[in-house]
Amino acid sequence: MASKRLTVLLTNDDGPPDTESPYIFGLYKHLTRTFGWDVRVVIPSSQKSWIGKAYHIKDIVRGCFYYPRDPDGLGETTDSPRALKEGEIGEWILLDGTPASCANIALHNLYPSEIDLVLSGPNLGRNTSSAFALSSGTLGAALSSSLSQTRSIALSYGTMERLTPQTLFDPAHALAAKIIHHLWENWGRDEGGLRNGEVDLYSINIPMIRGLLSEDGLPIIWTRVWRSTYHRLFQTYSPSRPAELEQAFSQTGPDSTKTTSTQTLSEEAEEHVSPKKIGGFLFKFSPDLTGLINPPPSSLPEGSDAWAVEKGWVSVTPMRASFGEPVAENVFAPGVSIQDRIWKMKL
Repeated sequence: MASKRLTVLLTNDDGPPDTESPYIFGLYKHLTRTFGWDVRVVIPSSQKSWIGKAYHIKDIVRGCFYYPRDPDGLGETTDSPRALKEGEIGEWILLDGTPASCANIALHNLYPSEIDLVLSGPNLGRNTSSAFALSSGTLGAALSSSLSQTRSIALSYGTMERLTPQTLFDPAHALAAKIIHHLWENWGRDEGGLRNGEVDLYSINIPMIRGLLSEDGLPIIWTRVWRSTYHRLFQTYSPSRPAELEQAFSQTGPDSTKTTSTQTLSEEAEEHVSPKKIGGFLFKFSPDLTGLINPPPSSLPEGSDAWAVEKGWVSVTPMRASFGEPVAENVFAPGVSIQDRIWKMKL
């Protein structure tokens, strides 16, 4: 008996194909052509990185149709569906919403009861460590769909050079597709999972390094999330330097180990520009991620996602769609009853 054709929702936080979203078109072709999967694409109409699992609850989410063409995925948008033209390889949907909104609208409004697996990505940049993962729109979309009890995977390509060679794109897509297929066929168990005792979601991080071209490929390892922190995410904005700030993360992603110009810019801005000097409170997102993208190797716990990517390995992390809870043995000791957990002190 032939197996059921898999129906996959593909979303992301980088938006439609362009220099800031270089990976989704290639992965789409791998999934449809290699496995013959029915891939429905619903993505934000523009870049939505670092937005987490947010929903803009006051907005009316508007959509349009998008028709990507070979070889680069650039295409035409229309308000109404139409037949494919020569060179177009599919009909996608763009929404003026967040990644989490795209996932939820696709599951419940566009394709109700049709989606087997939600795949969010590939993200331009790693999503290793809690600091990146909790900020990521890529993880946010996968978390959103897993809360709708749908198998979900977040996929991220870690930027390891200032400009990732295009020769690495296809090998990364091929490897990602194989990992996704394996996970689908061997989905893990978790008694605390939201869907039939299964793992809620997985996060895959593939370092974009030349080892992808080798015959042996990259090692793949099960990992846990590195609990990390970040510090300053914004800098004082000077209207006299908008172009520099706009280009700070151009084409590299905020995780690149080579984005030294951003750090230099931030240091100069902090030294010379303050709200008092510019006469107002203006701030621009321009994070200092030095401790996240170049951490001392000794600070990375062995077996963590960040440790694996720094070694040039692929990280696969099972996750729950929940906030991690500490053991807190002082209040959740074995055998403690509900009555014992009620606060007795008067405040």
